[in-house]
Amino acid sequence: MRVLVVDDDANIRDILVEALTDDGLEVVQAASGEEALHYLTVTPPIDVLFTDIRMPGGVNGWELARRFRAASPSIGVVYASGYVEDGQDLVPGGIFLDKPARIADLLPALLAAKDSG
Repeated sequence: MRVLVVDDDANIRDILVEALTDDGLEVVQAASGEEALHYLTVTPPIDVLFTDIRMPGGVNGWELARRFRAASPSIGVVYASGYVEDGQDLVPGGIFLDKPARIADLLPALLAAKDSG
């Protein structure tokens, strides 16, 4: 499974990438929504998008998920935010994790998102 991790916090992004790589996943990363848009057209495609919601710049996690779903309706989406009120605008089948998320919750959430994407 190929996962795109998007978070503007480099420390969080590094922890996520390391944990998911240790779980045997292929992981690519981006520091912003704008940077993540590059992965809309890559081969092999992304299976699951794991994105922070509140990021600086013009593309937040909501917009990023909508664009990925428009390009690839089967992509799974996992959102992460430290703000509970952010969990109200999920794409269909999207999964919301509170930050800080437990490492043990990551893989099950990604697998569930892939299956529902």
